Amino acid sequence: MRFDVVIVGAGHGGAQVAVSLRTQKFEGSIAIIGDEPELPYERPPLSKEYFAGEKEFERIQIRPAKYWDEREVTMLLNKRVVSVDPVAHSVTTDGGETIAYGKLVWATGGSPRMLPIPGGDLPGVQGVRTRADADAMKAASETAKQIVVIGGGYIGLEAAAVLRKAGKPVILLEALDRVLARVAGEDLSRFYEKEHRDHGVDLRLGVQVAAIEGDAHATGVRLGSGEVVAADLVIVGIGIVPAVEPLIAAGAAGGNGVLVDHHCKTSLADIYAIGDCAAHENDFAEGAVIRLESVQNANDQANVVAKGICGDEARYHAIPWFWSNQYDLKLQTAGLSTGHDQTVLRGDIASRSFSVVYLRQGRVIALDCVNATKDYVQGRMLVTAGLQATAEQLADVETPLKALLPA
Repeated sequence: MRFDVVIVGAGHGGAQVAVSLRTQKFEGSIAIIGDEPELPYERPPLSKEYFAGEKEFERIQIRPAKYWDEREVTMLLNKRVVSVDPVAHSVTTDGGETIAYGKLVWATGGSPRMLPIPGGDLPGVQGVRTRADADAMKAASETAKQIVVIGGGYIGLEAAAVLRKAGKPVILLEALDRVLARVAGEDLSRFYEKEHRDHGVDLRLGVQVAAIEGDAHATGVRLGSGEVVAADLVIVGIGIVPAVEPLIAAGAAGGNGVLVDHHCKTSLADIYAIGDCAAHENDFAEGAVIRLESVQNANDQANVVAKGICGDEARYHAIPWFWSNQYDLKLQTAGLSTGHDQTVLRGDIASRSFSVVYLRQGRVIALDCVNATKDYVQGRMLVTAGLQATAEQLADVETPLKALLPA
């Protein structure tokens, strides 16, 4: 079996490569290898609308089955690639099949980072990455008496919000001294901590988890202090482990992700990598090598790869953006706040509609906008422009952010 383009990974990035290739009139054969039984679907709703039962699975599919059939994109589902032969230009699946390629696109994302502690693999301990994860979590939460969420990042907070809206008792444990510590400033962290507590979440900061208690099923979480918190469902949201082992074993440069250049090419000939698993020098992180876990990054890198395969070598340069829905709050983030040396609060936190602007050496590098879509849309332009602005200018809510741009 041989295809001109083999895409490993049926998530946002993998699907977008195929969509973009066909949009650009690429006529070669395309196959997508996915390790789940489902056609490509959106992942962010798994901890939001899908988990809450607000969206049926069909509504989060990236394209209907008919779309892939009409565009002659072969779906090889329920298969996992276990090895890559860069010399023979082929991959081997867990079922022993060998599939040859002209170009290979690695878009595997990652698996949920689980707790390397006693009891961490007990039934009742649940990560959130796939439809099956979300279905298992949803089913378990319906009968659970007490739920512990481990991790105060987006996934953990979103799961806690959905569970509280459903009336479930939730204890959220975060090892650091504030939620969202790796991605946001203290103003935003403290705001979300208060929101969750106001909605009834028992939120505990600076807490170390030592073990999961239970024999055949999780019954509690033992903390570093020795206290055991009762739980019949434990949801773990502490990030992902990039799924790159076969590529690294084949000789690709990398470690925490596979290293790619500005064209999303790996160090191996004719092999690209995109999305959560791709480590790249990011223009909006002062050239630091990072992995970006976002739909935006996966889609934008997919478009760069599709153009490259079609002979139009493009460079990846896209402003990172993210979003999170919790309760009636819509958080929209533009840029990367890492390395900021100043924050400016724009608006009134008590109104639950405000923005936090992050600066480095007087330049706007990122914004977190809560129920403030206009700030988000205009703020992206400020980040792209690397605008120099004063705290007074940015804090003035009477002045639209776009007015600060040079004519």
